[in-house]
Amino acid sequence: MLAKSETDREREFHFTDRDFQSVRKKLYEQAGISLNEGKRDLVYGRLSRRLRAHRFCDFSTYLEYLESPDAGPELVQFINALTTNLTAFFREPHHFDYLAKTVLPETMRRHVADRRIRFWSAGCSTGEEPYSIAMTVKETMPSLQNWDLKILATDLDSNVVESARRGRYAAQRIEGMPRRRADKWFHSVGAGAGEQVRVDPALQSLITFKQLNLMQDWPMTGSFDLIFCRNVVIYFDKATQRKLFDRYADILHTGGYLFIGHSENMHKLSDRFELIGQTMYRKLG
Repeated sequence: MLAKSETDREREFHFTDRDFQSVRKKLYEQAGISLNEGKRDLVYGRLSRRLRAHRFCDFSTYLEYLESPDAGPELVQFINALTTNLTAFFREPHHFDYLAKTVLPETMRRHVADRRIRFWSAGCSTGEEPYSIAMTVKETMPSLQNWDLKILATDLDSNVVESARRGRYAAQRIEGMPRRRADKWFHSVGAGAGEQVRVDPALQSLITFKQLNLMQDWPMTGSFDLIFCRNVVIYFDKATQRKLFDRYADILHTGGYLFIGHSENMHKLSDRFELIGQTMYRKLG
């Protein structure tokens, strides 16, 4: 066992290296997420709130509780506490440019008969990504009449999914957006320091928000034309990444697209996609 640091001795709760390793193991089992050794302080800080909520005196007791039959709701909070949600509207803008100029026109041609289009934001966080997809869709296809176009938005963290569903943001979240776009798709709520904006209902009507653990069974039926899975697989080990990319290929139409994050790639992880641009892939036939 590692010797205690000065910080460890000053902590409110007893937190051993064995506790930390148990947390890492549990998170991997539940969500496929691999925590590196440098995350010890982060784990302590975030899970301490859960100990206080349940009035546990130490981490070992809390971790024992997570193994009990009644721990289902707390397992959700355990995962929520340890996941990171960093996002922005139109983050990595080249993806949305390509969506507007290439993916949407091509997908409409492919589905001219059934007029059914399905996109998936897998790792939607607080909703900025799926709402950015919806804005791109509405601006590229002003009239969706006679088209069945839906966006599925999922995340492991149930709290951020609920926040995304509400569609309310601090006003500064859209300050970098072109004024014309911001005025069209967002409406002011409140004033002063607490000013918020809410997403236009026309965007919300395109999106279905769901909590989903990517490591568990997927309830979706049918195939997708485009999957955004950006800055998600960086939290998984190579074996889990390989499995996830394979599952994405299974649920994409042939010729469908997968967009990943700027620090991610598929090198030696999948032979079912071709690289077509910066962090953009297309499923092979």
